[in-house]
Amino acid sequence: MTIQFCGAAGAVTGSAHLITLADGYKILLDCGMYQGKDKDMADFNENWIFKPEEIDLMILSHAHIDHTGRIPKLVRDGFKGEIITTHATRSLCAIMLLDSAKIQERDAEYHNKRNKQKVKPLYTSEDVPKAMNQFVGIGYGVWHEVNDGVRLMFRDAGHILGSANVTLEVEEFGKTRRIGFTGDIGRPNRPILRDPQIMPKVDFMICESTYGDKEHTSPPRESEKLLSIIKEICVENKGKLIIPAFSVGRTQEIVYMLDRMETEDLLPPVPIYVDSPLAVNATTIFGTHPECYDDELNEYMLVDSNPFGFNNLHYVHDIETSKSLNDTKDPCIIISASGMMNAGRVKHHLFNSVTNKKNGILIVGYCAPYTPGGILRDGADMVTLWGQRLPVNAKVFVMDSFSAHADRSEMEEFLRNQKGRMRKLFLVHGTTHKQEAFKEYLEGKGYQDIEIPQLGDEFRL
Repeated sequence: MTIQFCGAAGAVTGSAHLITLADGYKILLDCGMYQGKDKDMADFNENWIFKPEEIDLMILSHAHIDHTGRIPKLVRDGFKGEIITTHATRSLCAIMLLDSAKIQERDAEYHNKRNKQKVKPLYTSEDVPKAMNQFVGIGYGVWHEVNDGVRLMFRDAGHILGSANVTLEVEEFGKTRRIGFTGDIGRPNRPILRDPQIMPKVDFMICESTYGDKEHTSPPRESEKLLSIIKEICVENKGKLIIPAFSVGRTQEIVYMLDRMETEDLLPPVPIYVDSPLAVNATTIFGTHPECYDDELNEYMLVDSNPFGFNNLHYVHDIETSKSLNDTKDPCIIISASGMMNAGRVKHHLFNSVTNKKNGILIVGYCAPYTPGGILRDGADMVTLWGQRLPVNAKVFVMDSFSAHADRSEMEEFLRNQKGRMRKLFLVHGTTHKQEAFKEYLEGKGYQDIEIPQLGDEFRL
């Protein structure tokens, strides 16, 4: 049995890991899109390290585009097997992959109007339904036989709605070995979702390392800090607060937090706009999968039956209303995708707000290097949008406590039950310096045989 690292190796996005069994059966874990502008990764999304037609089965950890974003291309290029995931992830992928296709189509059209060298989208809206036909949803906590001698179990990863960690049990030559894939590890004590569920003991583990070098702000201070930022920008400055947020997970978490502030009569009376069609649709899907809720949300719903809606909250559907928000001079909060500010409506809001010192930009999650979000996170005083260099006069805030990714101590706690059986630990889904820092941190905790694979590296298990 071998494992080859075909994405998110030395990088945070583009998750894809290929397991090949002794009999040649091939299992692909995730099939994500690389998000960013690193020149070394310019051709990643277009090309395959493996042959799609040779893949027998795909297992998907969750719906984020950096884990799913190349699935329609995978199917178009010859993959004919099942895509096994949770029920909620299947629901989310139906809207997220279509949204991804439409963004690519629009970006290609915009580019081709202005450049002689034409480009094509990675895939189109027509490719998405064909890919969705191959999705199969299963539940948490039950072993499923996916091939002779191969069993699969999902447990809740607590990262976004429907997220899962993956345990594979493989029987070869009379021996049974377990391979674990953490997917993206969520954080304990987060709103809406259950805490991450510990995995069964495995022989080999593939583990994310996004925040392998740091600790997040503790959750109790989170609501207070968000409220103080709202008061500073919207009440004292009378400006706009732009919150770039992923449409799935982060947006609902922020809205839920604002809903609780409103219920407790803490929220200033400023209009709040969720300006993302995908976020609107995703919020509807959140309402149809209560199997993913934690006890706190279930109890809160006894007081407020709609935890994602209140009087000053407006969900924006049409483009004209979105455009009008750029012209308004009134204080408001705009929550819009994408979270890295490299696509979607938030780019327009950033373009129209970043030069005004009354305004604020609140970054609430990871932003890949070279994206507008990553540039602002690094404290740049200029940002380039649609070819224009703009001064960053708006105040930039960063709240990593909102992150859906566990920090280094939370990841170590998640891995702790593996000591004693785990023979090798592979670190993926992180930049190299964060992975090196996490490896050193884990070695200090007594973990051994830790590998940091590079793109294309293959290991015999």
